Amino acid sequence: MNVDQANRIIVKPYITEKTFAMVENESKVCFIVERSASKPQIAEAVKILYNQNVIKVNTARTIYGKKAIVQFDTTAKARDLATKIGML
Repeated sequence: MNVDQANRIIVKPYITEKTFAMVENESKVCFIVERSASKPQIAEAVKILYNQNVIKVNTARTIYGKKAIVQFDTTAKARDLATKIGML
């Protein structure tokens, strides 16, 4: 996978009060992703775009599109990524 493919998979960060709490409490960051993207593709796209190792990916379909909740190994890594993408 290259950077262009990763940019097509990760559409934008999903920002709500609940996702702010998830960053601090659960080491998770939430994204809106391409509807056809699989969990391994999402994990690889996050690794390529943000140089962070992903532990777990959960997905859900919402009215805003497909939402991916990506978990990292430490809260510091999740907080750094959230700051980098403009969430915090």
